[in-house]
Amino acid sequence: MIQLIFSVNMYNRSSFFDSFFSPTTIVVVSEERLKKAEIEAKQAQLEAVKARHKEIEAYEKELEKELDALTEPQSLEEALLGE
Repeated sequence: MIQLIFSVNMYNRSSFFDSFFSPTTIVVVSEERLKKAEIEAKQAQLEAVKARHKEIEAYEKELEKELDALTEPQSLEEALLGE
């Protein structure tokens, strides 16, 4: 199956008026190529989400360490008095 994609290039013209009279761009894409591009885009999105997830997990561990350091007693006196 062949897909037809129509688009009007409105932003590369010298004026807004010219965009209404410019020729329409027609791109013919096969169903297979369209599906392949969609799969590649979804894979890229998944990899980006996984990378962001790793960043967030590292930040979570960093915050936990900072919180532990703040809640631990800093001296023997603080440990004995419970302050």
